Amino acid sequence: YAQLYQVGGDEAFGSVARGIGGWVLREMRAPGGGFYASLDADSEGVEGKYYLWTPDAAQALLTAEEYAVVAPHYGLDRPPNFHEPHHDLRAWHLAVYAGEADVAAATGVPVPRVRELLASARTKLLAARAARVRPGRDEKLLTGWNALMIRGLAIAGRILNRDAFVDAADAAARFVRTTLRDERRLYATATDAGRADLPAYLDDYAYLLDASLELLQARFDPVVLADAVWLAERLLADFEATDLGGFWFTAHDHEALLHRSRPFADEATPSGNGIAAGALLRLGWLLAEPRYLAAAERTLRAAWPALTDYPHGHATLLNALEDWLDPPALVVIRGEAEAAAPYRAALAAAYHPRRMVVVIPPDVTGLPPALAAKAARDRVTAYVCRGMACDAPETDLPALVAALADD
Repeated sequence: YAQLYQVGGDEAFGSVARGIGGWVLREMRAPGGGFYASLDADSEGVEGKYYLWTPDAAQALLTAEEYAVVAPHYGLDRPPNFHEPHHDLRAWHLAVYAGEADVAAATGVPVPRVRELLASARTKLLAARAARVRPGRDEKLLTGWNALMIRGLAIAGRILNRDAFVDAADAAARFVRTTLRDERRLYATATDAGRADLPAYLDDYAYLLDASLELLQARFDPVVLADAVWLAERLLADFEATDLGGFWFTAHDHEALLHRSRPFADEATPSGNGIAAGALLRLGWLLAEPRYLAAAERTLRAAWPALTDYPHGHATLLNALEDWLDPPALVVIRGEAEAAAPYRAALAAAYHPRRMVVVIPPDVTGLPPALAAKAARDRVTAYVCRGMACDAPETDLPALVAALADD
């Protein structure tokens, strides 16, 4: 939704993205910074009960003016959309049936006022709902799912300029680093008490590497860069099928299984091989590390029969293939945060999902050679590379935007 907002500037999409992020931070965040796994569907033995409303219950909480816009917006003026047969319960889940402009046209209330009334009504409804018996929560902390959340929050925080989202992504990454990892390996799951268990799988490593690269773009941190390198090295050392190409789902030292899979297709979550290939390409170009690029190429070649036979089942690998065939722009900006902010904002104003933009303050030391070579100067300086080829350093913002216009 944040990326949809970036495409056209439609505030409806931005509002949804901020709402999702707010819900995650409010409902699913563990004290240590990680994110819990899931919520139950039912409470008090009734599926969905926590979320159900009736028109009478809503009217009792809201002013007449608020209810006049809430009813058409959320469908309370329609027949009930939920039926729980075991209890013969018919009620309403609040879903958007009419947009703000449609509500304004139907009620004669101006759109800005509709927006205000909906916001005040949501606050009242949320407060009342919070007093109900809550659904149970599965408080496992899963490495792969936390990685997906880190990635989403980093992207949304960067696009929507929400520091709270980036802070939460950073805290979750720190939780994984300190609780779900030791010097040798990642672990797949942990309890809220911090007890990690089960060797992690390909998806855990690949998702976390991908998330680390997104977090670096939201807020550069040498520790996160070191995490990315560690994850890439572990992928190559512990998971790569060196004779076949691609990565096994389990590590080389995992317990023996009847069948050791090397999955390429996207399922309910993205393909670990596809995510690994794309992330290794980006990290390989960022650090000028040919081993990462070669491993990504071997993965794509190994997956080629599946890609040609069933392309729509391998979208994640297709994304990596596009990057390999046509390397996207990598922009490294060196400069103080305040001075570099206009550069970051200008490059984030348009939707370029393949582009990677990293802003590195001038006082950061100990960078890998490829990044150290992109030195800080007396003014903000941008280095634009595609694959292993880089343009001359650029200090003029309009010229930088023009150079990237066709990217």
